[in-house]
Amino acid sequence: MKKHHPKNERVKRRYFDYLKEAKRMDVSSVDMAAAAIASYEHWSSYRDFAKFHIEQAKGYKAWLAKQVNEKTGKPLAKATIHSRLMALKAFVFWLAGQSGYKSRISYADADYFNPSANDSRIATAHREKKVPTIEQIKLVLSKMPTGSDIEKRDRAIVAFTLLTGARDNAIASFSLKHIDLADRHVFQDARDVRTKSRKTFTTFFFRVGDDVEAIVRDWVEHLKESFLFGPDDPLFPATKVGLTNSGLFGVLGLSRSHWKNAAAIRRIFKAAFEAAGLPYANPHSFRDTLAQLGEIRCQTPEAFKAWSQNLGHEQVLTTFTSYGGVAINRQAEIIALLIEPEQDRQAPKEALDELAALVERLRAAKGT
Repeated sequence: MKKHHPKNERVKRRYFDYLKEAKRMDVSSVDMAAAAIASYEHWSSYRDFAKFHIEQAKGYKAWLAKQVNEKTGKPLAKATIHSRLMALKAFVFWLAGQSGYKSRISYADADYFNPSANDSRIATAHREKKVPTIEQIKLVLSKMPTGSDIEKRDRAIVAFTLLTGARDNAIASFSLKHIDLADRHVFQDARDVRTKSRKTFTTFFFRVGDDVEAIVRDWVEHLKESFLFGPDDPLFPATKVGLTNSGLFGVLGLSRSHWKNAAAIRRIFKAAFEAAGLPYANPHSFRDTLAQLGEIRCQTPEAFKAWSQNLGHEQVLTTFTSYGGVAINRQAEIIALLIEPEQDRQAPKEALDELAALVERLRAAKGT
């Protein structure tokens, strides 16, 4: 059975290089595009891309709509279908401008990968996220064991994520030199730390409790005193695996190496929340927790702007729209408090002026 087409492989290599170098996509985004193209090739029996016809786009869409998730056995999610089709649309649009293809494929052909308008609305609809509360996270921390060095590390990772809101891939790449306990901040230096879009910024510890901060402080001191770790050693070292006394491969403790990715960190979170009897909350959800906390604590536009910058957001609108959704139960409480027809609540002029200024800033940010 045919499993590849040599000509297709060559042009795909050029396309992936284009995504990485010209479009500046990270490896994970390029991998997602590659997976979508591979799915289409499998459906088309590895037909030459140069023989593309709009009927193939229609046929692939119909086939994709009937596919099921291999893990759950349920139909593919609308969001999954949407992302694959958009990846293929972008690829065919690029092909239309390439030598050997532009005489056979038009730019408009790429539009035939568009899903229906209804499916697009379903796929891109904003839905309430399940965001853990500060209290739930502290409960998880209280349930996590601390008997071994690995258990201490795992607990410190969860505490550090709440304290800084750092992304899991960045956490996996931090070294001791990036954290400053005296000034209570972590320097997310893109030269060493795998930050999103390789941005460099400083995050000061969020005030989420001295108990949370103490866990991180104790861990850093433990690394320095018990392991004699230096500035370039990992803040959260990977697990050392090797031959045990029984002659089998197993855990030997902590290494002096960084994790290559964040997969292990996500497993730590999953195990910790399950042990506490709570639904799994991934590391990234802690950023939503902190954004919602900021909406409550920040009383001025300047304060929320600082909170937003602390999360690594250049535009405060990003914090509002991507992370700052009001939970449904909180939404109900706010609306109930606002509906008081017998009382004429007039906000002070200063508060109204601040609100007007915030609206103007958000409009300006959205315009850019």
